[in-house]
Amino acid sequence: MSLKSGERIDSLGAIKIIQSPEVFAFSLDAVLLAHFAQVRPQSRVVDLAAGNGAVGLFVAPRTHGQVTLVELQARLADMARRSVALNGFTNVDVITGDLAAAPQLIGKDQVDVVTCNPPYFKVTPQAIQNPNEHLALARHELATDFATVAATAAALLKYQGKAFFVHRPDRLPELLHTLVAAGLAPKRLRFVQPKADREANMVLIETIRAGKADGVRVLPPVIVQAADGAYTPEVEALLHG
Repeated sequence: MSLKSGERIDSLGAIKIIQSPEVFAFSLDAVLLAHFAQVRPQSRVVDLAAGNGAVGLFVAPRTHGQVTLVELQARLADMARRSVALNGFTNVDVITGDLAAAPQLIGKDQVDVVTCNPPYFKVTPQAIQNPNEHLALARHELATDFATVAATAAALLKYQGKAFFVHRPDRLPELLHTLVAAGLAPKRLRFVQPKADREANMVLIETIRAGKADGVRVLPPVIVQAADGAYTPEVEALLHG
């Protein structure tokens, strides 16, 4: 597998991923989202805002169904395609394009599971954006927003299909309102704390298309590090098996 300038191959368990800190490298949020997503052996999966493909590649071994990665940036989509080939996956494909077009390209009401690690930050006059265009697009709502992400996921999903997201807790009221407005009922929340005595800096959200409005469960939090800075057993198992 040929690598381009600045690229390297990293591994998470048996999965190998082409990365480049110059344009994008997956972090713990992608690992946690992939683990949180409920994927069955025949699930048809779509990962929106796929970046270099990390989330989709992590869930692909858990299903015989097709896994489609949708990524706007051609450079990242190319990295994802080469990682698919590197891992020998025959059930994974990559679409380069705006995620809003995914229902037209893939089909409405066709998907069992949607995952998305979207841009976290709104674009405001006060927002400080990364000068790197690739990283800015991945982290800031320059090319999409959460309302578009939620509407796209809802359009892709079959009746009672599930969508899974990772985002920032400080936007949680807006996120839940947006999901409900799109027809996605929140069902499980799990907060992620850097340490047991620290506030959560991520939240994992499970939704069901056309689900009942009540019945939200808040799971015990993910604690990333123990007091001594070492990964907790749960996170250590996710990262190193």
